[in-house]
Amino acid sequence: MKLRWFAFLIVLLAGCSSKQDYTNPPWNPEVPVKRAMQWMPISQKAGEAWGVSPRLITAIIAIESGGNPTVVSKSNAVGLMQLKASTSGRDVYRHMGWSGQPSTSELKNPERNISMGTAYLSILEHGALAGIKNPETMQYALVVAYANGAGALLRTFSSDRKEAIEEINDLSPDEFVEHVADKHPSPQAPRYIWKVQKAMDAM
Repeated sequence: MKLRWFAFLIVLLAGCSSKQDYTNPPWNPEVPVKRAMQWMPISQKAGEAWGVSPRLITAIIAIESGGNPTVVSKSNAVGLMQLKASTSGRDVYRHMGWSGQPSTSELKNPERNISMGTAYLSILEHGALAGIKNPETMQYALVVAYANGAGALLRTFSSDRKEAIEEINDLSPDEFVEHVADKHPSPQAPRYIWKVQKAMDAM
């Protein structure tokens, strides 16, 4: 009997060890959140205009740029909310009925960057992710879609958008996070959810 329990424990531990711990390495949100908070007046204005929580906007700023409006990533993501001109920037321009895409200098402008980043969150919420009923699950889905694309998230449920949304609605917020941790191709996806929660708790 003891041997059987020992074998079960080994199998259990092997299963646990193969699962990546997305809370490692640890992340202290205190300094980036403090820097991101200085942009709160702009975040509040943009949040009101687009129906997005200013706290969520601030959390994304803290994670993406640490509150630095001039930072440019290796993949050409620019500014406070780390927008790519050719993807999220172009999507916002199209949504506004404008042609082309934003320039780097436009994306380095704090007001423009936050306004466009917030608009992009709204586009995701009312577009690809429309129909998710639980507000907490919607926030989790929103941040994963913001960081890694809505398509990549929805495909972990179904190739059909409507079916994917129905499957998401069958899960609790915690089950959704578990699904993302198990099925999303990017290991950064569940970590992003965790970091957003940490940043919001630090406000």
